[in-house]
Amino acid sequence: MSNSPTKAPRKRMAFFYAKDAVTLGPETMSREAMSESALAGLAKVTETKTPIGLGEKSLLLFKEPGEKGMSLVYLWLKSGYVLPPHSHDGDCLYYVVGGELHIGAKVLRKGDGMFIPADAAYTYHAGEEGVEVLEFRNATHFNIALKGNEGGLWDHLATAFRERAVVWETETVPPSARK
Repeated sequence: MSNSPTKAPRKRMAFFYAKDAVTLGPETMSREAMSESALAGLAKVTETKTPIGLGEKSLLLFKEPGEKGMSLVYLWLKSGYVLPPHSHDGDCLYYVVGGELHIGAKVLRKGDGMFIPADAAYTYHAGEEGVEVLEFRNATHFNIALKGNEGGLWDHLATAFRERAVVWETETVPPSARK
């Protein structure tokens, strides 16, 4: 009997095509149970009556088969879109493809990026022309845990939805987001 560890199967080269991308759904990103303050914040956004998905588009570009492996998500947030305060249970490396991403006092533009470790809460918003982001993860399944309303973040989000909905209706998807 050998005590050597079992080797993982050797990975193979894989290709993916934009035309085959699918909307990011719960089979890849599950939503965790929310706190009372996050539910209250989400209710404020719901009260704006802005259609879900009007201000953003997320596509799962690549996901390795099985429970472990890499995944790649494309995210386009329209102008002024505010991402709700949240965290994920896996590390994520973000790369800005176009537009501007505002996080705290930082502004990230095309070619910039950020690393967000697992379970770190964060929020950001898109600049005046929106933002396109690639999200690289070393996970094929990850969660999203919406956070509370510290500092009025959900109020800011609801205001953005209320004030930007009319503009979002006419904003067109950047060429890089078209299938």
